[in-house]
Amino acid sequence: MLLSCTVNGEKIEKEIDPAKRLLDFLRDDMGLTGVKEGCSEGECGACTVILDNQAVTSCTVYAGQVMDREILTIEGLEKNGELDILQKAFIENGAIQCGFCTPGMILSCRALLMEKPNPTREEIKRAIEGNLCRCTGYEKIIKAVECAVKGEVQ
Repeated sequence: MLLSCTVNGEKIEKEIDPAKRLLDFLRDDMGLTGVKEGCSEGECGACTVILDNQAVTSCTVYAGQVMDREILTIEGLEKNGELDILQKAFIENGAIQCGFCTPGMILSCRALLMEKPNPTREEIKRAIEGNLCRCTGYEKIIKAVECAVKGEVQ
């Protein structure tokens, strides 16, 4: 099928197998390797992207399901060489260790901030509960989001 969608603000048309996972389409066809494959079952959050302003695990979505929809990956957050405030906050607050979960974690948080620009600590916790991190613990991640919300980022 001919897929037409928007990826990181760019309208694209590509011939695809509609049964291909969105994860594979983004990584293999679009070269967006910030999307990570972890569990392949939607349990770890490593492959999280934003689809029409909602955080979704791209391993559980078929590429054919994104016709005429908008996808945002970690690569799409950076604008004109400037990192997104969440990316900066994660770096400044030591919320990144091995980095494998980081793209999905940041995108889950970005989706939250799109809906609630000033979330509570509990709302931040709920937003990342589908993202597993084995390195940082979650306290630094939560702190990074709180700093981004308050604008306490260099």
